[in-house]
Amino acid sequence: MLILRRILRKMVKINNYVLFITSALLVLLSSMLIVVVEEETFPSYFDGFWWVMTTVTTVGYGDYFPVTIAGRMIAMVLYILGIGLIGVIIGKIIDSFSVFRKKRVEGDIVYKEKQHFIIIGWSQKARFAVNEMIGTEKDVEIVIVDELKEAPILSDNIHYIKGNASDESTLEKANLKEARAVLIFADESLDSDQMIDGKTLLIASTIETVATNVHTVAEIMEERHIKNFQHANVDEFVISNETISSLAVRSAFRKGVSEIYSQLLSRSVGDDLYHVPVKKEWTTYRDAFQELLSKGATLIADRNDLTINRRLDETLPNEAELYVVCDKVTYDKLIDKGH
Repeated sequence: MLILRRILRKMVKINNYVLFITSALLVLLSSMLIVVVEEETFPSYFDGFWWVMTTVTTVGYGDYFPVTIAGRMIAMVLYILGIGLIGVIIGKIIDSFSVFRKKRVEGDIVYKEKQHFIIIGWSQKARFAVNEMIGTEKDVEIVIVDELKEAPILSDNIHYIKGNASDESTLEKANLKEARAVLIFADESLDSDQMIDGKTLLIASTIETVATNVHTVAEIMEERHIKNFQHANVDEFVISNETISSLAVRSAFRKGVSEIYSQLLSRSVGDDLYHVPVKKEWTTYRDAFQELLSKGATLIADRNDLTINRRLDETLPNEAELYVVCDKVTYDKLIDKGH
């Protein structure tokens, strides 16, 4: 037993690749040898393979068994080496799953997929963003980057990477260059708006250094800091303090305004804002407006231009990016019809 324990300890230390190759060779060689030695007992190589597998996995159905001395010697080798070897392999497989799970929870992974969203900075707002993304696109891939000890949320399509987002190596682990977009949420644990925006700007600058082509959206606390982010080539901004204050004031002056904003910002209730591709037969904004309206969708903007209802007879640019307000059923019909 002492010798067997020493052998098993040696097996555990063997490189996984060598261990798997050795096990495969042992199984294949034993399967061929037992057929050669006991051709009458094991009429085919598959029967020999079946017996070897039931032996090394200790299942032992008893439908095949060696009757000659040579065959039993092969069986003894399998009892001593094969069972131990397969046991070690099964243990290593189980251990690898545990290690992988632990690495996922602790954020010690490298994400290799493409067209994913990266969320930097975990907060309640980030949680709402994740829910909104999943509500918009069920199978969307999301990578959360933060310095939390463990993943705040995990699923098959939600991943976590622990690290400083202003560090290029952390962003590379998140496969930033192949990302669809990056959302940077303000770190409100800091003492002042200036410090918060400073940290966001540092992260945004690092992102633009690593991947200039990735669409970046940053939450900033003060509007006067926007010019600094524009120098860093950040694509879009969400002004946290001003947006909330403006909405509160508008709601105070006119009851129900906040519900309109909430409906447009969330996909959970009523009509929503959707992007529709331009059709070739549309030559003016009016062409697009009238056809979309007949389908139950209201054209309201070309990119960030909300004045197109006063310019309906102008030529529709080839690079136009049109947005409509409608419900999900109407939007799905528009898409199905080639929009």
